[in-house]
Formats: sequence, structure tokens, C-alpha cells
Amino acid sequence: MLDASPSTKALVREKNGHIHAEASTLERSISAANGTGPASAKEITIQHALRPVQSGLQLVEQKMNTVESTLFAPLSQAFVELIGSGGKRLRPALALIAAELNGPPPSADAYQSVISIASAIEMLHTSTLVHDDVIDDALLRRGMTTLNARWTQGATVLAGNYMFGRAAYFAAETENMRVINGFSKTLNIMVDGELEQITDRFHYAQSKESYYRRIYAKTASLFCAATESAAILANMSHDQTSRLYDFGYNLGMAFQIMDDVLDFTSNEESLGKPVGGDLAQGTLTLPFFYFWQTHSEPEELCRYIDNQRERAEEKGDALWIATVRDLVAQVCASGAIESALEEAASFLERAKANLLSFPDTIYKQSMLDLCAFVIQRTY
Repeated sequence: MLDASPSTKALVREKNGHIHAEASTLERSISAANGTGPASAKEITIQHALRPVQSGLQLVEQKMNTVESTLFAPLSQAFVELIGSGGKRLRPALALIAAELNGPPPSADAYQSVISIASAIEMLHTSTLVHDDVIDDALLRRGMTTLNARWTQGATVLAGNYMFGRAAYFAAETENMRVINGFSKTLNIMVDGELEQITDRFHYAQSKESYYRRIYAKTASLFCAATESAAILANMSHDQTSRLYDFGYNLGMAFQIMDDVLDFTSNEESLGKPVGGDLAQGTLTLPFFYFWQTHSEPEELCRYIDNQRERAEEKGDALWIATVRDLVAQVCASGAIESALEEAASFLERAKANLLSFPDTIYKQSMLDLCAFVIQRTY
């Protein structure tokens, strides 16, 4: 096991001293997360929800930014830029929060292992985004030019591969075989899900079960890995570890459903990428599933979309862009968005139920706040 750094040891001493003061009662937590009661008027931001683990996230950030001086210079620069572009850091934060639900981890070494797996999970997430941009030929992400737009596809894939390797290195630092095996399994699930998504492109008449499998593989599996791994490293019971895995699953499913809703209802400035991007790429998401299910002529709808794609190959991309824009407007005008939002809310109710047996601390509050953030978020 690597020795915990002085900053990590200091943080653990601080936690053991005073950081576990209660922020509020569970009743207030639930009312805020449910959107009821006096607290509901205040919008939950990601910064507010993750406030209890800001110190830990700084350690994750430092770990992820360690780039060997011997690394090929362009790759080193790209690596720093990718990490620096950030994002919500929700996945590593979930590991940090989950590790604290029953109190501080048992030792500084245990906390250092949590930092390592949190870094591994975020690095894995970032590497999959790099590969996704190649697969989708994406030029923008989070409003910034992608590596795929600046490098050749082959070079971009290799950069993603390097990040995969770095993620595996961080996971191995935990020296916990359950965690390492779980991390490896998660990578397999994510790759399998991506292959299924590629195979199913432009096949709009799909089942909801197929959609569930894909978003579990794409998003929820990594949430599960974060919460389950942290519970293992914190020496939680089998029951508590299982509950935290389920929390990661339910929160992750709701998060991806909201992502898919925003792909129809948001704007390019907020998303950092074109609206309707999934639909344009031929990826079925829940809002379109409900739109197709309730359409008066679903088979004719599929034929129309296929015909427009064929015509666009002859007449140019402008036709397909206009078609997608029109379909986005139709989905938003139907009841599909409301149905998808109800489903996301249902997953979040189950996520909150997974937390009932845990003590009422600022970390439980943080997880409840995350449930509120997911349903409120606009980006």
C-alpha cells in the first residue's frame, strides 16, 4: 500500500475532529430532495451538494494531474487540457461521499485508497468521453473543441487508451482485489454497452429494456462502481455495500434519463454540444421512445426518418439537420418529455429509499441533495 500523503493525513485528522457536525435533520433533507416544504424554493447546485467533499476532490484533482515529465509532449499537454476541462466531478464525489456515510474511513491508508479509486473512476469516465468523440465524430464537448477535432482519429484513440491505462493504475493502488475486480468488470460492461449502442443505431423501434441496458452500461455502472468500491474500502457490511450499489444504480439511471431529456429541451450553449445530437446520431433515448410509442403511425414515422436520412445523403447534411430539428420540436410538443421526467423521478425515489438505514449526517444530506440536483439540472 502506498503511504498516505501528509495532506491526506491532515484531512483525516480534521474529519476525526469536527467535520461531522450535523448540517440539518433528515426531515429537512428529504423535503429538499423531494421538492416539498420550505427548502424546496432553493435550487440545489452541484457546488452545494458536493460541499462536504471539496477537500477530497482537491486531492483527486491533484492525483489526476500527475503527468510524467518523460511523457510525449503533445500527449502530456492534451492530458492536462482534458483533465482541466473538468465537468461536475460527480463520479469521484460519489465515492468520497459514500466512504463517509458511516463515519471516516478506518485509517489514512483507507482514505488514500478511496482517493485512488475516485481518481480511477473519473479517469475512466474521461477516457470513454475521448473514445465517444471519435465514434460520434464529435467536434465539441462542454463547449470546447474536442481532441478528435484537432488530432487524427488514430492519435485520439491512443490518447484515450493512455487514460484507460492511467485509470487502471490508480485502481491497482488500492491493493483491494474486490475493488480491482469490480473496476475491471465495469470497464467490460461499458465497452459492451457501447458496442450495443453502435449496433442499434437508427433502429428506432427498440424496447425500453434495451434502453435500460444501454444507459446502465454507459452511465449507471460507473456510478455503481464509485459507491460500491467506496463502501468496500470503508469496511461496510454486505447489506450497506449492496444498498450503496443500488443507490449508485438508481441515481445513475435518473442522471442519464435527465441527460437524454436535456438533449431535447436544452440549448447548445448550455449543453456544450448540438441539441438533438443523440437523435442525429441514431441513438434511441427515452423521450423518443415515448414519442414513438404514442405516435399515431409509429411504423410510418420510422419510414419517414429512414427516407430523410437517405435523401440527406444525396442532398446534403442541411436536410438531415432540419429533419432532426423538426423531430425535436415534435417530441417536445408531445407528452414524451413529461413521461421521461416521471421515470427519472421514480428512480430518484428509489435512490433516496436506499439511504434510509444510514445515519443522518452531512454526507447523507449531500446524497439527498444530489437527488434534488439531478432532477433540477439544466446542463
